[in-house]
Amino acid sequence: MEELSSTLNEHVFAINTVWVALCAALIFFMEGGFALLEAGFVRSKNAMSIIAKVIIDIAFGGIAFFAVGFGIAYGHSNGWFAFDFGISNEDLGLGLSVSNTLFWFIQLGFAIAAISIVSGAIAERMKIWAYAVLVVVFCAILYPMVANWVWNPNGWLAQRGFNDFAGSAAVHAMGGFAALAAAMVLGPRIGKYNSDGTINSIEGHNLPLAAVGAFILWFGWFGFNPGSSLGAVGNWELIGAVVVNTFLASAAGGISTMVYTHFAYGKIDITMVINGVLAGLVSITAGCNVVSPVSAIIIGSVAGVLVDVAVLIIDKQMIDDPVGAVAVHGINGLFGTLAVGLFATEGGLFFGGGTSLFITQLIGVVVISLFSFTLTFVIMTILKKTIGIRIREEEEDAGIDLSTFGVRSYNLDD
Repeated sequence: MEELSSTLNEHVFAINTVWVALCAALIFFMEGGFALLEAGFVRSKNAMSIIAKVIIDIAFGGIAFFAVGFGIAYGHSNGWFAFDFGISNEDLGLGLSVSNTLFWFIQLGFAIAAISIVSGAIAERMKIWAYAVLVVVFCAILYPMVANWVWNPNGWLAQRGFNDFAGSAAVHAMGGFAALAAAMVLGPRIGKYNSDGTINSIEGHNLPLAAVGAFILWFGWFGFNPGSSLGAVGNWELIGAVVVNTFLASAAGGISTMVYTHFAYGKIDITMVINGVLAGLVSITAGCNVVSPVSAIIIGSVAGVLVDVAVLIIDKQMIDDPVGAVAVHGINGLFGTLAVGLFATEGGLFFGGGTSLFITQLIGVVVISLFSFTLTFVIMTILKKTIGIRIREEEEDAGIDLSTFGVRSYNLDD
């Protein structure tokens, strides 16, 4: 009997290992989506600088998360912080049926996704080495602290019953409000705003490339959300619900943006539709495990309009965000987290659950957003006053690709 039980356990571990490894690979591949999306949304003279920043996210951020960040996130937490380092061989208290090393790898995907959100908001004007410092601090300390609060069993938000299944708050609001702070300290691109406050459009150079990036992110999200189950065995109903809700919210986000821009501007804004799909994905990421399919459609539909409104408001404040990262990830990460408190089938306000869950969700996402914004603002200000964060005006005119890397993204015959 013991031998049979051991064999069954080995099969469970094997199946769950394959499942988590596949999902982790999909999440890692999302970095390619970030790179193409952001590269397409900026001018051709800065396309390679986006690729470089995403490589920095993975390489610098990955080493930082391995050496310091993972231990802070999943070590012996006092509710706010852990003082462990590296990957522990001890039981993390998460009920895992995969190795801690594989769990580290899937969590790495979330960490570098959060900082990749920032790379789009500071595109076309930030020094590459200053950005590398920000990435290291973010992935070593800032993001892991929030992951500790939300996903460590002893984290103060986890103890309160905060529901952020795959990271609307811990990844997207975290990254989105860090992006807001970074863009504010860095300042707008040359020529973006006039002295009277009017706005000059700076169009991306390759929208099909951006669309391909969006499709890669869309595809990868089916590892991002379902992979947060951390195992396939016994979770088939959960995984099925998460997949369906993830798709429905994303499709509804694209549709609502398409309809909204058609009636608001007289023409469909396809760049905003791309962001509408992503906004739907961001908004459902917290609650994809606890809402119904109909609720997922409603959440995605709201997100698809919210992203367009948020982009306009942010632009009017003369905060230059070339790819709409703050609106897509920050605003809709906040909205998606709150939507759990409204639409959760058990405990949601709209389903007779009262205000308890909503208040918990509100406290959690507000604290995370303020923490991310404030600490990133401080770090960027320190960098600005020490090593400097902004490339020179002549370098910005020439483009980061040529001035920093000595290459052009496209070498076309005259």
